[in-house]
Amino acid sequence: MFKLYHFKKLDSTINKAKKFPKNCIVIADEQTKGKGRFKRKWSSSKGGIYLSIVLENLNPQYLTFIAAISTQKAIKDIYNIKTIIKWPNDLIYNKKKLCGILTQTNKEKSILGIGINTNNKIPKSLEKRAISLNKIVNKKINNKKIINKLLNHFEKYLKLLKNKKYSKIINDWKKNSFLGSIIKVKTINKTYKGIAYDINKDCFLIVKDKKGRKIKVIEGDVLI
Repeated sequence: MFKLYHFKKLDSTINKAKKFPKNCIVIADEQTKGKGRFKRKWSSSKGGIYLSIVLENLNPQYLTFIAAISTQKAIKDIYNIKTIIKWPNDLIYNKKKLCGILTQTNKEKSILGIGINTNNKIPKSLEKRAISLNKIVNKKINNKKIINKLLNHFEKYLKLLKNKKYSKIINDWKKNSFLGSIIKVKTINKTYKGIAYDINKDCFLIVKDKKGRKIKVIEGDVLI
């Protein structure tokens, strides 16, 4: 279904993917200017998985969700590692980030960026917040195997998305998510504390505070 383009080094797979047609995947062994949410940098040294998928214009929230589920399943299939999906776009192991996802859309297409820490070295400044898969399993990670598994799962979930099977996607996302965790959410205007209570049909987070109020969060940073 997808045509793959592999590069040794790019500034960003998302930037490169903008020049490619739909149904292409851009993969880099290393990024010099990896992108995160809110224009943050994503540490992308050699050894990790950095890829961007070019798709037709689809709901960005659901694309992020199916990417998270697919990545989680791929890692579980191969290395039997249990991770947690944290809203809106992270895969977490032992409270440390293992994978980040960034989705960009315009009128013509969507670009889904996935970065997974596999064999790359985590900078000392990020060691308390991020981890690489090779440190968890104590061996070198087969990146090709993970990418293939990830794409197998992703194609199945993409069909569900295109067929508007939204409840199936939401339910699978919830199964191994951070729901039930005590969290703090920082939005542009406010900070909320409470329990990660639910995800609604629009993929927004519902936080339940200590007074029992249910607060809808459209965008923000979540700390467990």
